[in-house]
Amino acid sequence: MLDDTFLLDAFTVQLRDIMDADLDALHVLSLSVGWPHRPEDWELLREVGQGVVALDPIGRVYGSAMWFPFGDDFATVGMVITPPRLQANGGGLWLMRHVLARTQGRSIGLHATQAAHRLYLSLGFVDERIVHQCQGEAMMPPDVAPPTNAEVRDLQPSDFAALCELDRRARGADRANLLASLVTRSRGTVLFREGNLEAVALCRPFGRGSVVGPVIAATDEDAIAAVRPLVAAHAGTFLRIDTGHTEGEFAHFVSQCGLPVYDSVTQMSLGRPWTPPAARAPAVYALASHTTG
Repeated sequence: MLDDTFLLDAFTVQLRDIMDADLDALHVLSLSVGWPHRPEDWELLREVGQGVVALDPIGRVYGSAMWFPFGDDFATVGMVITPPRLQANGGGLWLMRHVLARTQGRSIGLHATQAAHRLYLSLGFVDERIVHQCQGEAMMPPDVAPPTNAEVRDLQPSDFAALCELDRRARGADRANLLASLVTRSRGTVLFREGNLEAVALCRPFGRGSVVGPVIAATDEDAIAAVRPLVAAHAGTFLRIDTGHTEGEFAHFVSQCGLPVYDSVTQMSLGRPWTPPAARAPAVYALASHTTG
């Protein structure tokens, strides 16, 4: 039986549902560890996920952890925030044990910061790949030749079903609820070939500026074609792209857009891997953010 209370120095913090926490208090928590999430970003995360927080007797938030169910057998974990005072006392392990208890029966994916990597290894997670956070003041992207036999245009509401299917093939999970929330906050670009949706890219306000993701495509050429209009629209402003592609044309394109690698996290899994086994599944070139995958 897991304890819902945790002794932190001279006082006790109580495990509570994340919906019981004030948005401004969650914002203060993320700022305390240098994460860029605005209250609006926390609002989106609470809309699409579930979570717990550690509250002190006067309502201050001392830690958080969230999970995002996709279908019946998979979830991602994110927003595991344990400031040094809580972490030093084992608070990260306490929060994660509660998350794993609530997601029992599901395979889990997450992105581990360097500081949290050892904790997740101790819980049985395994490494999959490195994901790079590329960010900076975006430059006008280089001109590129249009993809063969493709139409690139803005995302329309009528494209949503095809978007969900493309994402399902790439991720191996049903993420329609997440995508519905992202689309309402995003500008999107789609690439069609012979009537089939073969690439998509979304961009929305986030943190210090905007974030591009998810980006799903079968080839680097198609991914670049979908992302280029979004980068061009944000030239001269702060932009972020989280990508596991460290080599090849897409990675080179991101660098040419003035978005160098700022930080890196490790993609990890418990149970089945994130990447679907189908050899012809489209690739995920950029994530929605490192918190939801």
